[in-house]
Amino acid sequence: LRFQAVDIRVGTFALVPAHATVGEDKVLPVERPVFQPCRFLKKFYKLKCAKTKIPDEPPPVQLDFEQIAAEIHFRREIVERCIHETLLFFAGALRDKKEVEFSFK
Repeated sequence: LRFQAVDIRVGTFALVPAHATVGEDKVLPVERPVFQPCRFLKKFYKLKCAKTKIPDEPPPVQLDFEQIAAEIHFRREIVERCIHETLLFFAGALRDKKEVEFSFK
């Protein structure tokens, strides 16, 4: 499985290689979503993060807000603000120990 992390300024998101056990004797390679908030976000919201680390190699890439904006026909600034506000809301929900769920298409 190929690994790539994306730095979205408030943290880094990646699909990290993992293994899933199926049945009694089958192990399948899978990708597990991991989000590591930046130090400021962790400190500000008093978040305790899982021990799973995102590998440093290859280095994280920046999220391409321009490409996303072009694909969904919104201005880049709106796309960037929406993504950051969503992540800040998510961090606040985690801080307050609320149950949250994200869906990815």
